[in-house]
Amino acid sequence: MTPTSAPAARRTSPATGPARGGTPDATAARRLRLAALPGFLLIAAVCGALALDFTGAAAPLLLNDSGPLGRFGLPIAELLFNLSMSVTVAALILATLIFPRDHGGRRRHRGRRAARDIPLDPLWERTLTIAQISSIVWTVSAVAVLIFAFIDSVGAQAFGGEFSQQLGVYVTQIPYGQLRLLIVLSAATLSTLVFATRSFMGIGLITILGVLSLVPLALMGHSAEAYGHMQAVNSIGLHLLAVVAWLGGIIVMALLAPQLTGREDLAVLVSRFSTLALIAFVIMVYSGFVNALLRVRELDDWQTPYGLVVVAKVVLTVILGVIGYWHRSVVIGRLQQAAAARREFWRLLGVETLVFGAVMALGVVLSRSQPPIPDEPPPAPTPAEILTSEPLPPQPTWTSYFTEWRVDPLWTVITVGFVIGYLLAARELYRRGDAWPVGRTISWVLGMAGLFYITSGGPMVYGQVLFSGHMIQHMLLVMAVPLPMVLGAPITLLMRATKPRTDGSRGPREWILGAVHSRYLRFWAHPIVAAINFAGSMIIFYYSGVMYPALDTHLGHELMMVHFLAAGYLFAQSLIGIDPGVNRLAYPMRLLMLLITMTFHAFFGVSIISSEALIEPDWFGNMGHGWMPALEDQRLGGEITWGIGEFPTLALAIIVAVQWSRSSDREAKRRDRAEDRSGDAELKAYNEMLANLQRGKRG
Repeated sequence: MTPTSAPAARRTSPATGPARGGTPDATAARRLRLAALPGFLLIAAVCGALALDFTGAAAPLLLNDSGPLGRFGLPIAELLFNLSMSVTVAALILATLIFPRDHGGRRRHRGRRAARDIPLDPLWERTLTIAQISSIVWTVSAVAVLIFAFIDSVGAQAFGGEFSQQLGVYVTQIPYGQLRLLIVLSAATLSTLVFATRSFMGIGLITILGVLSLVPLALMGHSAEAYGHMQAVNSIGLHLLAVVAWLGGIIVMALLAPQLTGREDLAVLVSRFSTLALIAFVIMVYSGFVNALLRVRELDDWQTPYGLVVVAKVVLTVILGVIGYWHRSVVIGRLQQAAAARREFWRLLGVETLVFGAVMALGVVLSRSQPPIPDEPPPAPTPAEILTSEPLPPQPTWTSYFTEWRVDPLWTVITVGFVIGYLLAARELYRRGDAWPVGRTISWVLGMAGLFYITSGGPMVYGQVLFSGHMIQHMLLVMAVPLPMVLGAPITLLMRATKPRTDGSRGPREWILGAVHSRYLRFWAHPIVAAINFAGSMIIFYYSGVMYPALDTHLGHELMMVHFLAAGYLFAQSLIGIDPGVNRLAYPMRLLMLLITMTFHAFFGVSIISSEALIEPDWFGNMGHGWMPALEDQRLGGEITWGIGEFPTLALAIIVAVQWSRSSDREAKRRDRAEDRSGDAELKAYNEMLANLQRGKRG
């Protein structure tokens, strides 16, 4: 069956076949498409206006008020910005993870020329058309938000004779304005790229760019000088991503309703989106709860206008969760059998869209309102508070490294999500009757528990104020945690527990395996490159000045964590890994590489111990904790570098030796079986060769 025959005709039937003529579910779908966006905007406008009036966020200022243009123009522009951003990124996510691109044709044809001749699925093309249109609106609204934000911050002075000059200063010298300009450039770049590519890989990379464009929004959602900056930024970022994936996905599904109606794979596509929406709902609730606790804590705080708006948003979110649960547990399973189920699905989706309009409007109002706990720095900050934006922890002891916590919402979601995903995959194997070693499951859970502790416990708390604490965090991250993660063999579990898609779409399995086998990742996973990256990164990080941005900026800190975790994981994978994607060396060469790398690591620790110059003196030298001199703390960090490295090195050497022994045993058994099958033919041939040589010498 060719890609242009039955499947193509079947999937385009909503646009050309009887499904367009007037079936009840098709009519409901068309009505939903016509009413979704106007209804969303109407509900959002009404709820937003009421909430602005209730909280007083739109009340004129006593001094330097920007007028109605600033007070009302900015919320309206932000609503359009959030809506268009959500639709754009969600459409890209659906095209990347949910919808089929080419009916699976790429799997039946070989060669790039044949692949280019395969027709694209009309639903996939329509989804990208939505992304194109909404990306234009996103770019224009981003410009509008920038201008209105400038007017709102400058006030009446913005309408003087130097508007353009002041705006130039705002976007080049003011951090908030710089972030707004970065958002405009990101939206414009993404919009251009969406029009320029139709490859699966290209759309996947553009989707990543769309997700990264949320980072500036998260960074300006909380004052960098106020307490809880890390928790606030990461919780806001998670909240934005969840809202974009869920809300934007619902609107895109509503806009695609006529194309979806009549498709035989409707239930499959809705089920995939339902899984995505469930994950987004959980993350949205968790991140919203964390962020609310930073601004609303006491009972009296909840009774303020800000707190009551938060309560209203929570109630609407619960309603959305109930609708999503009804979708997942009742409606989706009946989509293929009953037309009534389809009509019920479209009606519920319409209600969900309208409720989400109110939720987004309340979110915009909250961003414009003053919380009971203001995002302001302490009145008389200590040196540690000036540098870290956090109160100084108690003097470190062995006990305090396990009792002091500052939970990071981002890494909490990552670690808990990976544990849940791993356990679900293992359960799927057990349901099919396949075996999966319990030791691997335990190893993975221990690795994720260690990662959670390093990113939220004592190592993170003291890593901000002490060089020795930072070194503990670094060494555990790059040497200790990757070992159980690698032994958990997550890629192998993914390959065995999930089925490959054959409908022309790509799920997590296809994208992860594609990344594992890509040239880029195989280069960095090469044993020699992984060893150089593992050891060389330490020299570059500590002696090139890169360390200060990782300490001083939130984004730099997160990038540091990701880099060193990845460097340690790839190095351990090249030595003791089970997963595919790495061309591992022979066992003797692995031990030699481990010895060389760890010798270099030991010399690195000695160099820190013997150094008389303080690393990053502007940070660790100005902390003002009074616990010990900064240089003495640095030498302690060098000793920790040397000491902590011994235990993972010994564990790696033992594991390599055990794997070598088992490999030798398997090879010996294989040879024994081969000899049994051939009747020792190889040995007889060898003896006959020796006999011929002996007879030749006698002759």
